[in-house]
Amino acid sequence: MLRVETFNLGPLQTNAYLLRGEDDLKAVVIDPGMNPAALLRRVEHLHIEAVLLTHAHFDHIGGVEALRKLKGCPVYVHDLEAGWLEDAKLNGSAKWAELGGPITASPAEFALAEGQTLSLIGNEFNVLHTPGHSPGSVSFLCGKDLFAGDVLFREGVGRTDLYGGRQGDLVDSIRLKLYKLPDDTVVYPGHGPRTKIGYEKINNPFVPAS
Repeated sequence: MLRVETFNLGPLQTNAYLLRGEDDLKAVVIDPGMNPAALLRRVEHLHIEAVLLTHAHFDHIGGVEALRKLKGCPVYVHDLEAGWLEDAKLNGSAKWAELGGPITASPAEFALAEGQTLSLIGNEFNVLHTPGHSPGSVSFLCGKDLFAGDVLFREGVGRTDLYGGRQGDLVDSIRLKLYKLPDDTVVYPGHGPRTKIGYEKINNPFVPAS
């Protein structure tokens, strides 16, 4: 069983997710964004097994160092974006400095790759490489719960005009990987409300199912 808490963080209202299994004191954090005070207060008495990054844009990594300092937890990111944590130009924070200044973090401890399975908090997380929004974008599938980052939104998709983005890759990621999942798979996006795969296949105007 997976329990999911959502925190809307920073000026771009990025969704950070706090996940727990049967053990109330162990958790995983996905995409700790900017201005993470609310998230940090919530995890104060929890053991954080891992920080999983769907990708390394600044609004998704803004709280990484604060969380690391507080909890001493390892960070996972796809190898294609390993250098983005340390580079404000690559992660975009240098371009939009007015939103909070350059943001950097120490290198991740672990690399993510397509087909990888992570055993965390008594659950298995399958890693899907879903590029397009960024080259190292990944989605995490745990049972019927999908944490899709900025790939697929409710009736929307991630932008592809940032460094390393490719529209064709994004469409392929959604059609060939995400739309192959069961229709009742719940999608937890990087921004906005949750949705379901079946709903998006019918209603998403940017990537029709066929």
